[in-house]
Amino acid sequence: MVHEGGGGEEPEGDGRTVALDLERLILDAPRRYTPYQAARAADVPMELATRFWRAMGFPDIGQSRALTDGDVIALRRLAGLVESGLLSESMAIQVARSTGQTTARLAGWQMDTFLDNLTQAVEPGLTRAEVAYPLVELLLPELEQFLVYVWRRQLAAVTGRVVQAAEDTEITSGRLAVGFADLVGFTRLSRRLEEEELGELVESFENTCSDLIAGHGGRVVKTLGDEILYVSEDPATAAEIALSLVEALADEENIPALRVGMAFGTVTSRMGDVFGTTVNLASRLTSIAPKDAVLLDGEFAAALEQNGAAAPSGEPDGPVQAGPHRFHLQPMWRRPVRGLGLVEPWLLTRVGRTQLP
Repeated sequence: MVHEGGGGEEPEGDGRTVALDLERLILDAPRRYTPYQAARAADVPMELATRFWRAMGFPDIGQSRALTDGDVIALRRLAGLVESGLLSESMAIQVARSTGQTTARLAGWQMDTFLDNLTQAVEPGLTRAEVAYPLVELLLPELEQFLVYVWRRQLAAVTGRVVQAAEDTEITSGRLAVGFADLVGFTRLSRRLEEEELGELVESFENTCSDLIAGHGGRVVKTLGDEILYVSEDPATAAEIALSLVEALADEENIPALRVGMAFGTVTSRMGDVFGTTVNLASRLTSIAPKDAVLLDGEFAAALEQNGAAAPSGEPDGPVQAGPHRFHLQPMWRRPVRGLGLVEPWLLTRVGRTQLP
């Protein structure tokens, strides 16, 4: 079992007192149980209780009296889902792990943001620790309510997609449009920038991309500093997102050029992430894409042609005129892509825009 505070060692002196006061405020309960006592109170085998807590990302604490009534209730509920047959034990472990990983990142970001920024200008005579307690006391109920609201909204959106997939044979196949957007020359740039400047650049990049992807109906899977991964059930939507990202970031003076690689095909989804050959191909296409350009694989190009978003590749080349099609596809030279053999990428542009030579 573990300590919900996140660390195995407790702070000493005044720091320990403040940390315990904040923990009790946040958990709304005092420490009462050792791991063994909590497992027994929840009527859960110690081995299973340990697996649950480790899956949530908390460290082992031996037999310290560090757990609360809230820990016992949560453990009982999770074990009850297994006993009722609603979840298998392995699925319950996945629930604990995915929830722990997601909320750990969220909690870390929130405390870094709020406590770091809002306690910098402490009042004379007050320590940062003394400011932290009333700040958390004010923020906690508001953040809790907002978290539940956003979770319910996201759950409703995901449930809607799953229900639609069950009725749509094209979506049921598990085929998704996958896009990687990558900042060109980010590694070199990061060596020249101060840490604060680099953080601001990454935040601006992530905010711009996330807002645009969500606004067009795509879904952000994850961000990796200078790269963002997104998916969409509709290839035309994913294509529109890719071109819009390039156009939006081209107007940002402090952000480097962008390149995007996309592929369409079968994708394996697990714990909110996506895997498989389609994802790997999109990533490889990103690495060979010119700056401020979007490259697609052949499956993606065919899907755009099939739904009428792009002109059939057999149409004559030359200046592209405005018409019923939104996108233009230009075949590029076939080239070897690491781990995937020879690939023929397609350059995606808007109808009426200048093509690459």
